Amino acid sequence: MFIPSTVLSVAYLIAAVLFVMSLGGLSTQQTARKGNIYGMLGMLIAVVATAAQATLTGVGVQAGALVVGSVIGAVLAARVAMTAMPELVAILHSFVGLAAVLVGVSSHLHPGHPLVGAERAVHLVEIWLGVAIGALTFTGSIVAWAKLRGTVSGKPLLLPGRHLLNAVIVGSLVLGIGPYLAFDADLATGLLVGNVVIAGVLGVHLVMAIGGADMPVVVSLLNSYSGWAAAAAGFMLGNDLLIVTGALVGSSGAILSTIMCRAMNRSIWNVVFGGFGADSGAAAPAGAQAEGTITEMKVDEVAALARAAKEIVIVPGYGMAVARAQHSVNDFTRILRERGVNVRYAIHPVAGRLPGHMNVLLAEAGVPYDIVLEMEEINQDFAKTDLVLVIGANDIVNPGAETDPSSPIYGMPVLQVWNAKAVIVSKRGMSAGYAGVENPLFYHERAHMLFGDANKTMQALVGALREG
Repeated sequence: MFIPSTVLSVAYLIAAVLFVMSLGGLSTQQTARKGNIYGMLGMLIAVVATAAQATLTGVGVQAGALVVGSVIGAVLAARVAMTAMPELVAILHSFVGLAAVLVGVSSHLHPGHPLVGAERAVHLVEIWLGVAIGALTFTGSIVAWAKLRGTVSGKPLLLPGRHLLNAVIVGSLVLGIGPYLAFDADLATGLLVGNVVIAGVLGVHLVMAIGGADMPVVVSLLNSYSGWAAAAAGFMLGNDLLIVTGALVGSSGAILSTIMCRAMNRSIWNVVFGGFGADSGAAAPAGAQAEGTITEMKVDEVAALARAAKEIVIVPGYGMAVARAQHSVNDFTRILRERGVNVRYAIHPVAGRLPGHMNVLLAEAGVPYDIVLEMEEINQDFAKTDLVLVIGANDIVNPGAETDPSSPIYGMPVLQVWNAKAVIVSKRGMSAGYAGVENPLFYHERAHMLFGDANKTMQALVGALREG
């Protein structure tokens, strides 16, 4: 059953409002569930309204695609582990980019109705830009997925003259618009294919030059790219809702990237072109060598410290995600809180491999939202904290970011855990963090190492607390 254009417009308006409400809901942990519901409801309305519009053809093919896509999405969502969520997000971004490329090529080959004059020129520019943004997003997201998955090294690939190469590629994409508008159909098609290839190469080169330490920002930035790719597809198709949705995703992704860059005391341009970061566990590329003695503690000793403490702060990192220790950490928290200990969590903006990664893990484990605090909310409280438990975090608690001008992460705001009376660092070993920078915290006089798998260690701590 087909619906008239007026009803379609109202449906699109309702869906757009729901998308805005979804973004608003996702801004806080307390309202994130409602935000997800708003987004799903808005997408359902948009898909049903689009499928029911009177001008649509190929309904059977579209219905089949929706069913197959829904099944694949449901299976992936059910099976993916939280540690694999960053690469899933990255690969989903690539789908949006590929869709924009396919829509652009289809619009070029089958414009629907003849276009002349300025209308034709505007439409062709939309196609050219949409295909370029989509191809860049597609290949860049594939590389980000491979880096996050470990298939491709996290070390930045810094080619000689890479900035000149980027400038030449961007220049060729811009200058190619003129011939694309002027040439006949066959030659214009060849240019469009060349546009896809060149933009795809740019996407690969840009992300390959970005190191592991910047991957959370890269994921957020690719999210922004995918939004603009969707908006470009909306212009090509004349779909107002797709334009609005793409603009919302693109602008919110850009804002989030900017916030994360400020948290790292860096600019987006520095992230995209700087090549900062190296392999996890690599030797520090620069900075003074840490000096001092490593002090190791056993589980019983740490449990005794926890029982005696009144103020405890837990700093989760990617190591907690890999070990899937969030539930054991929540058990540890619950036992101490029942005994009157004030336990809180400190979250750095770029902890993990994805914006909000640690918040999602803690929420999944049932950690109360009100004790999960951002860096700027809790940094001043470390001086009056009895015990800080760092679980699988490294770069975000590195004092060298404040004290060592030669360190690659110098100037990046970090959690000042070393100001606490005692710091316990739970790690598998002494490897450097994802930025490849050695951490002087491990040698600090108030810091002690608790070696082992984070989940097994936390389970042992929980057992020791219950026995005590």
